[in-house]
Amino acid sequence: MSERPPISPRSPRAALEPEQVPPPPKRSDRARNPFVVAGNAIITIIIVAMLGAGGIYVYGRQALEAPGPLQDEKVVNIPARAGKGDIAETLLREGVIDANRWVFIGSVFALKASSELKPGEYLFPKNASLRAVIGTLVEGKVVQHSVTIPEGLTSEQIVARLTDSDIFTGSIREMPREGTLLPETYKFPRGTTRDQVIQRMQQEQKRALAEIWERRSPDVPVKTPDQLVTLASIVEKETGKADERSRVAAVFVNRLRQKMKLQSDPTIIYGLVGGKGTLGRPIKRSEIQQPSPYNTYVVEGLPPGPIANPGRASLEATAKPARTRDLFFVADGTGGHSFTETYDQHQKNVAKLRAQEKQIQNDTVEPPEEAAAAPASPADANAATGATPAKPAPAKRPRAAAPPPTAAARQGAAQTTTTTPPVVQQ
Repeated sequence: MSERPPISPRSPRAALEPEQVPPPPKRSDRARNPFVVAGNAIITIIIVAMLGAGGIYVYGRQALEAPGPLQDEKVVNIPARAGKGDIAETLLREGVIDANRWVFIGSVFALKASSELKPGEYLFPKNASLRAVIGTLVEGKVVQHSVTIPEGLTSEQIVARLTDSDIFTGSIREMPREGTLLPETYKFPRGTTRDQVIQRMQQEQKRALAEIWERRSPDVPVKTPDQLVTLASIVEKETGKADERSRVAAVFVNRLRQKMKLQSDPTIIYGLVGGKGTLGRPIKRSEIQQPSPYNTYVVEGLPPGPIANPGRASLEATAKPARTRDLFFVADGTGGHSFTETYDQHQKNVAKLRAQEKQIQNDTVEPPEEAAAAPASPADANAATGATPAKPAPAKRPRAAAPPPTAAARQGAAQTTTTTPPVVQQ
């Protein structure tokens, strides 16, 4: 049996007192080394930073990829010279993003897009994420607005259209030369300057004219591309039907070959009003032989320049006219024309048209005087001539001492009012 240590008696008070805890062991001299202390602090900071960065990464990723608040696609304009904060405020105001501006700015920095955000008008899709929004601004895929310039307008009329459009900015410093603009449908971003629009139209016209000139028929009696544009502008103004262009061009080409005057009504109008394009009333009998460099009832051959800006189709039709011997054409009462080689047959077509007009007048109620007045706008002129609404039609010459005509009668009244045989009119 082992011997137990003797039990020393303790007083009751001493028994109630807790036993004294031994002091902690002294830290070694190595643990108290300042390099160790600094190293521990650095490791602690690194661990905290890593945890923080991980949290920020998870939150940022979620913020970038989460669907945005847009319920429907929306067009938003980002103004020029807007900073990242201004862009964030604009996107917040328009409801494109719901994150605060600092989240947006931080996302821009994270995606390394600080210097890549481009101003302009953008279409943001439904529920676009923050990443998609920033990507759209970086790509610069701004909204493109379609602008249609109809064939047959003068340069002055085209400039007026561009001036009235709120898509473009700035003013046009110089009126472009007649016939140097290509009518077509173009796409431009909002904020494009009007001078830039004119320059593009001129570039497209040069490119198209060069291609068409190279493919022209060798026997077309025009010596330069400018003369081709001039003749094409007359063809453009003489018909609104696409399938008639080459045949109308053939009539004028045949007349040039035979040294006949072109006798085109639109050239009378251009000689009277110039770039305004429309006369607003029928041509007067006294104006038919009124001297003007553009009046092809007076001048021989082509006028000194175009009377409008012809489209590509009219340029192509003029460069490759139909193979016919037609010298005359007259309205057929249906919006088109009847073409003939001889003046006698032309007169028969005129008589036929007159009979149709008379029958229409007998079968219809005479309209009020206001409705029977000459067309006061390009749209009214188009309705009277059967031309397409996109292209202003030339005013027509009335018959002398005729009663107020109907729309159909006005169309026929423009035909062959002179007594000289060579007449070419709509």
